[in-house]
Amino acid sequence: QVQLVESGGGLVQPGGSLRLSCAASGMIFSIYTMGWYRQAPEKQRELVARITSGGSTNYADSVKGRFTISTDNAKNTVYLQMNSLKPEDTAVYYCERIQGGRNYWGQGTQVTVSS
Repeated sequence: QVQLVESGGGLVQPGGSLRLSCAASGMIFSIYTMGWYRQAPEKQRELVARITSGGSTNYADSVKGRFTISTDNAKNTVYLQMNSLKPEDTAVYYCERIQGGRNYWGQGTQVTVSS
């Protein structure tokens, strides 16, 4: 089993920045994919960014150039640096880890972008 704990969400003004963290614990494999998803009210959950253990990344078009995903393998943690935040970035952000043919989800952290 793998447990994921997200942190770093909050309220920020448009144009501001936040950094989300997702710490994994439990049975950790060295080969994995980790990603950040978000779900706004009355919308489907969507992929924001993803990174593999080999370092490959991909981003939703809506966040390219503003968000950066990174990992610290020593801490089993994935980060999402979010800059130039917009009101439409408001959502609950979820962390996902895929390893060994299974996927695991965190509990989510709320990000609200509002003046």
